[in-house]
Amino acid sequence: MDKVGRSLAILHVFRAPVGGLFRHVVDLVHGQAARGHRVGIVADATTGGERAEAVLAELKPLLALGIARLPMSRHLGPSDFAAVRRVRRLLDQTGADVVHGHGAKGGAYARLTGGRAARAYTPHGGTLHFDPRSPLGLLYLRLERFLMPRTDLILFESAYARDLFHARIGAAPALERVVHNGLAAAEFAPVAPAADAADIVFVGELRTLKGVDVLIEALALVAVSGPPVSATIVGSGPDADALASLARTRGIAAHVKFAGAMPAREAFALGRLLAVPSRAESLPYIVLAGAAAEIPMLATNVGGIPEIFGLHGAHLVPPGDAAALAQAIRAARADPTAARILAGTLRDRVRARFSTDAMTEAVLAAYQAAVNQHVPSK
Repeated sequence: MDKVGRSLAILHVFRAPVGGLFRHVVDLVHGQAARGHRVGIVADATTGGERAEAVLAELKPLLALGIARLPMSRHLGPSDFAAVRRVRRLLDQTGADVVHGHGAKGGAYARLTGGRAARAYTPHGGTLHFDPRSPLGLLYLRLERFLMPRTDLILFESAYARDLFHARIGAAPALERVVHNGLAAAEFAPVAPAADAADIVFVGELRTLKGVDVLIEALALVAVSGPPVSATIVGSGPDADALASLARTRGIAAHVKFAGAMPAREAFALGRLLAVPSRAESLPYIVLAGAAAEIPMLATNVGGIPEIFGLHGAHLVPPGDAAALAQAIRAARADPTAARILAGTLRDRVRARFSTDAMTEAVLAAYQAAVNQHVPSK
């Protein structure tokens, strides 16, 4: 493994300061700055809201290369040209050794800049979540292939993401490393349910990818054959109104509460069973955090989730299958002791295998390998 022999100047580039991608960058910033590296952030100026502003304000003292906010459209648009030029200027001004792009948009900006900085890329799902048969999916996969020669290092959060990238885009000529997301030691404290906790809690973005509609359909199926199950939905997103409407249509609106966004560990106390009904994931922090909190969990068999569960992946349910999820909910309610035992076992596994220290060290070693072989471009 390549050792980092000097302080590196590292610029992280990403679009929206929300969700697991943002959490990943925040953890890397803490770990890299604590090890004496100079770090900076470039992010979209139009997304994130008050919570992102608060997190960025807390990070500011650690960011020797500063914070730059500029408009970044979600899809391709004229503003992308100006954004790439701005990132290139920031690289020149900061003398960055590494520019690390996160997600499809951040990865494109980082790799289109050229210059002396080694170019690292973490997909975080991103382009891989698009249907490769759709016009938009075909376009983005072609762009990924175009950017491959401009890439010095690709970091995947899961072996699943690496394998999917190879299948859809091809093996990269760049260095590749699988580095799992991790948690800090302080996060491994159990969270007890509140006295008025719902039967189930969901925590995440309210969009199709996260499968909240499947959860609502499952809850409706449970209500048909037995006592209704109460649920608290924590998060915000573009599908919030549609999901509330679906709960009303299915006749379970009285049992489903939409609580808005809040920190995950605060949200965990609002339910006795965590549901992660995602249709697609890479290596979701919410599963790691739920395991660390020792909250019983129902998750789908997608992405890198089986890598977290290991041999206990037999307990995962198929994505998009409301009937299977409903049956898993019934089983967990019928035998809560078994669910709690599995939660304890999973917590021990995550503590042993998924740490922020290991993640930070592996990413820095990969940076150094990329810097060592990078040939600066004009």
